[in-house]
Amino acid sequence: MKLRRGQIIFTYLHLAPDPEQTYDLMKSGVTAIAYETVTDAAGKLPLLAPMSKVAGRMAPQVAAHYLERPSGGRGILLSGVDDVPSAKIVVLGAGVVGQNAADIAIGMGAEVTVVARSAETRHSLSQLFRERICTAGASQATIEALCASADVVIAAALVAGATAPKLISSRTVAAMKPGAVIVDVAIDQGGCAETSRPTTHSQPAFKVNDVVHYCVANMPGAVPRTSTFALHNATRPFILALANKGFPRALEEDAHLRNGLNVHDGKMTCRAVADALGLPFTPAEQVLAAA
Repeated sequence: MKLRRGQIIFTYLHLAPDPEQTYDLMKSGVTAIAYETVTDAAGKLPLLAPMSKVAGRMAPQVAAHYLERPSGGRGILLSGVDDVPSAKIVVLGAGVVGQNAADIAIGMGAEVTVVARSAETRHSLSQLFRERICTAGASQATIEALCASADVVIAAALVAGATAPKLISSRTVAAMKPGAVIVDVAIDQGGCAETSRPTTHSQPAFKVNDVVHYCVANMPGAVPRTSTFALHNATRPFILALANKGFPRALEEDAHLRNGLNVHDGKMTCRAVADALGLPFTPAEQVLAAA
């Protein structure tokens, strides 16, 4: 189906690392509202959160699979056994993905370190998980050292709407253990590793410098029943508002839904995407006034 002016698209868009899709949407004249930039009263991302929880909880189990020798990994059991130590997992980012990944990794018996930028966040993590995890600041030197000693790195850093920060350099990957695993959950926003590239469920992983990279851009698609119900619960109120009130009234009355507007009538209305792609930015309020 060809996109056309007057249509409303309400879904995950992840435009910052995808200029081709962005230009196509702008050229078509559609109204494109992105789940991942809709906000709530606390400044969080309620439509990204369900899939972030799913992806975060999947990440350690994916890592456990790819640590196995037949999958190209180091041949390590994530939990360890008896006097054999458990795997070392480093989680980059302490948002929804990072916290859920840490929670499951702890439950699976791994040794977990979570990297977070702010001291306040690290304190909150320590209060939440107590002695079950270690925390670390996000300096480049710290990240390089932790990655070099890790069996698994779960990349979960996010900047809302924008391209993911490149926290893992190609030099860092080259210094990692042979058979170590990177699960780049941020790949749908460009990925946190310089060596990452999007993969699919049919061909989910590849190696660079003998380090396994799992970079599936839609991890929750592997568990569609769980993902569908979780996403429906979160999106339903916004979908009903759009259906009952129409555009632009639904966005005019709800600033949080309005924050989801990325493209309208050929104009880019999300500053983070505009900055990432070097495009002119038009505030959503301005295009709504003209609608």
